[in-house]
Amino acid sequence: MDLLSGKDHIIEPDVEKFLKWVDESDNIVFFGGAGVSTESGIPDFRSVDGLYNQQYDYPPETILSHSFYMSKPEEFFRFYRNKMLFPDAQPSTTHIKLAELEKRGKLKGIITQNIDGLHQKAGSIKVIELHGSVLRNYCERCHKFYGLETMLDSQNGIIPVCSCGGRIKPDVVLYEEGLDDNNINEAVRLIMGADVLIVGGTSLGVYPAAGLIDYYQGNKLVLINKSETPYDRKADLLIHKPLGQVFGLIKD
Repeated sequence: MDLLSGKDHIIEPDVEKFLKWVDESDNIVFFGGAGVSTESGIPDFRSVDGLYNQQYDYPPETILSHSFYMSKPEEFFRFYRNKMLFPDAQPSTTHIKLAELEKRGKLKGIITQNIDGLHQKAGSIKVIELHGSVLRNYCERCHKFYGLETMLDSQNGIIPVCSCGGRIKPDVVLYEEGLDDNNINEAVRLIMGADVLIVGGTSLGVYPAAGLIDYYQGNKLVLINKSETPYDRKADLLIHKPLGQVFGLIKD
């Protein structure tokens, strides 16, 4: 099926090349960040208008650290509920198009730095969540699972407690915590085996996640981001446009 159809569109050469690569490949991997979900109304931590520039009692990087979680859990959960949970958010155009590409057998996997679960909500199956998910929460004592509703139902500033009395912790990777080795290994496997690697909506400034791009061995590294990144010069194809605008041109 021709992804370049749509004669009413004047498609710029860089975007046309992107669509051609997607059309011709059946071994695509997507690596994404906050920009994928900003189009769903979820603030970008590091954008000018995003979460990290809003005033709070402590810098967000401090609040979202393991040491702060341990020492000031009430403040952590107040911030977490107010600023990190978006239960009504819906998948963006990019989320939906990626799910469609996977269903067609063209996309082999998604590696995301996001914690919102919107890729799965859009229908994606193979999703590696490097930083965890707000949809999963576990008791630190007995390891009982709790869904998002538990966090939403508990009052702000109140530490969520399991039926056994243990504290319930979101299954998200906080600052000072390491990434899951199994997720890292699977992400490396996907990236090393990819024909086309699409990197979108990420500043590529968060490590070790951003360093995974270095494992790509092909010659079709596509970088789509509205602002510059440290990896721009390494990209085989660089597109400084909104993700949804580019992915929206992919035909079914």
